[in-house]
Amino acid sequence: MKSDIEIAQEAKRLPIREIANHLGLTEADWQPYGWDKAKINVQVLKQREDEPDAKLVLVTAMSPTPAGEGKSTVTVGLAQALNKLGRRTLATIREPSLGPNFGLKGGAAGGGYAQVIPMEDINLHFTGDFHAITTAHNLLSAMIDNHLYQGNELRLDPERITWRRVLDINDRALRDVVIGLGGKGNGVTRETGFDITVASEIMAILCLVEDMAGLKAALSNILIGYTFENTPVYVRDLGAQGALSVLLKDAIHPNLVQTLENTPALVHGGPFGNIAHGCNSLIATKTALKLGEYVVTEAGFGSDLGAEKFFDIKCRKGNLKPDAVVLVATVRALKYHGGVSKKQLGQENLGALERGFENLKHHARILAKYQVPFVVSLNRFTNDTDAELSRVVELCQENDLSVALTEVWAKGGEGGLDLARAVIQRVESGMSHFAPLYDLNGSVQEKVETICKEVYEAGDVQFTDLAKRQLAECERNGWGHLPICMAKTQYSFSDNAQRLGDVQGFTVTVREIRPSLGAGFLVCLAGDIMTMPGLPKHPNALRVDMDEQGKVTGLF
Repeated sequence: MKSDIEIAQEAKRLPIREIANHLGLTEADWQPYGWDKAKINVQVLKQREDEPDAKLVLVTAMSPTPAGEGKSTVTVGLAQALNKLGRRTLATIREPSLGPNFGLKGGAAGGGYAQVIPMEDINLHFTGDFHAITTAHNLLSAMIDNHLYQGNELRLDPERITWRRVLDINDRALRDVVIGLGGKGNGVTRETGFDITVASEIMAILCLVEDMAGLKAALSNILIGYTFENTPVYVRDLGAQGALSVLLKDAIHPNLVQTLENTPALVHGGPFGNIAHGCNSLIATKTALKLGEYVVTEAGFGSDLGAEKFFDIKCRKGNLKPDAVVLVATVRALKYHGGVSKKQLGQENLGALERGFENLKHHARILAKYQVPFVVSLNRFTNDTDAELSRVVELCQENDLSVALTEVWAKGGEGGLDLARAVIQRVESGMSHFAPLYDLNGSVQEKVETICKEVYEAGDVQFTDLAKRQLAECERNGWGHLPICMAKTQYSFSDNAQRLGDVQGFTVTVREIRPSLGAGFLVCLAGDIMTMPGLPKHPNALRVDMDEQGKVTGLF
């Protein structure tokens, strides 16, 4: 079979004007970025606020393998399948980061015959949103250091500045750096570091606001550090929110593209699935809900991270009410959680598959707590055997889990028809009674313990001495009412990436709490989460190339 990029380059794309017309958008509602990309004006959401919403379907997954399980592919394929069944559908997904593009995982625009296009543009510079976020973030960093250099009127403690710098490339050498070297004229010497752009709080903010006014207000609330007297200092104290909002004036508008089958897709924003909430922008999702009958969206990593944050942060913030959920499972992920090494996942192993099924059952228990009906999508890979696929279906049926074999990678929308029918059945049954897991009025500790014990099924939660001090500080400063954004490994329910399968009764150790006040949540770090990844020994960058005609190869 052809590679993903070869399939995408041969696709028959419609002019973006036709996609916009199909959605009922007028010329004033969108701005072209070339002939196959556009930005939808953020005002469209406000103009259509009184119109009914489409049905909202979330795609999440079981605990993944390091290579990923095709969640974006299922999202795109399901949207194509729903359109084939006569439901006017849009897909809404995140913009890919350049970090994994040139690192280990490759691109993130779907795969096979379930992709959003133009794939090369989406996976590279696209419409410049990530560059705008990177620039805005680093402008704030520069203004903070300039403030120190120019006399430090706010009395910022250089050792308690919490705002770092960002770059959208995996670069472990920049995790911890010293700036201001070379003499007094180069600024105040202090320790800081770089995170990857998708971990920027500005990225999270862009994905949780609904208009320009909300964006500027959220930017002004960013915590940048503390004074010598231990008083919080915000962006508004520095007066930087105006300049930051100007740099984001184009990035706030959601991007309109299409799938290989010309299904409309909004690709906008890309917050880190660990350090942030891991969903595409609220503006894109809510705009899509006004333009179609069904909207298929996704959340980062497994349901313990992605779906939990989608439900408890994004849905709460945007008053979203999901109608159904798709839980992506794969034979290789089941075997991986059944004890098979990554190198042996291509070999048939029914015993490991059955052991790994406990992981899928745990994810089913998580979704049941949110009272939204769900379907298991068994995403087929080329190495899967018929015996393995049949056994997964049997196990689902034995555990009263609705399941549909999904072959959208190989067959596009046609390969997702069974899944689409199952989704329609659940949506139209009206069985969704969605409610967030915890009350915001609880203490920070109570909310963290609820997530760890109810979602992860941990036996205990411990806070380091640093986290205890930060917890008390959050309560003292009036931040205790905010939702919790847990930052832990995606490979395990625990905070240890090596504990696979369905581990229970473990202890989660919260080592640090970082207030993301502009985004409106508290980040609780557990385990060894990195906010600046490194490149692997053989990064994908070694395979990416371009011929003399400008044709890109190796992105996947």
